[in-house]
Amino acid sequence: MVHKRRSVGARTDRHTWIRIERRGLDKIGVPGWNGTECAARLEGIAQPVWRGCVVWREADEPVMWRVDETELLPSTPIGNAILSEDPKLRDTWWQAFNASLDALAEQDTSRVATPDTVTITQALVTEAIRSISPSHDFDTTVQSWVPAHADLHWANMTAPTFCLFDREDRGGAPRGLDSASLWGSSLAVPALADRVWRERRRDFESRGGKLMTLFVCSKILGPNAHPEDPRLTPTRRVAERIVSELQVG
Repeated sequence: MVHKRRSVGARTDRHTWIRIERRGLDKIGVPGWNGTECAARLEGIAQPVWRGCVVWREADEPVMWRVDETELLPSTPIGNAILSEDPKLRDTWWQAFNASLDALAEQDTSRVATPDTVTITQALVTEAIRSISPSHDFDTTVQSWVPAHADLHWANMTAPTFCLFDREDRGGAPRGLDSASLWGSSLAVPALADRVWRERRRDFESRGGKLMTLFVCSKILGPNAHPEDPRLTPTRRVAERIVSELQVG
């Protein structure tokens, strides 16, 4: 059994996986509630096949329950959200990874992404960037919004066979959010962070990708940052460089 921030998952006796979630009625119909079901319509993405769901309202409390059933993952999750060792992924893994992220960005969606369970908006992006660059004046307007996984890190992908799972936060987001999020999860392993940057160079070199990199930097450098986090120094260095590039551009 696997317990996550808002769900419990377990293997079934028919060799599938179920995810169980309980939510208050005020949270029904907002992004995050039926992400696994909605992701089933996506094409060209390596993800577990969705089998179906059961949803019901509890009789004595203002809550609803949801159970989604999917196929089992083809391989094991790569690691924790933040890696401390290089997983030494094959080139074929990176090819499958890129193909899925590219395919995801080409889909259409009416959902809005909820990274860290918070709905992403232009105001949220601007506030996050200003928190680490309050004295600099450059336009933080996001010009390109595309479908994103919105919780992309090493605990939500498998290897040696690539598969992307945990799709509850999926929805429209600024282009580059997924690439920047994975880069931020890789900074404790410099070679891995560099590989993510090379593989997703088109995202990182775009204006939106630079804004999303600063957005991720703000999470690492925020008030809850641990002083011994090995990601702090490289994050500050990259944030300073990107701020300079956006001011010039």
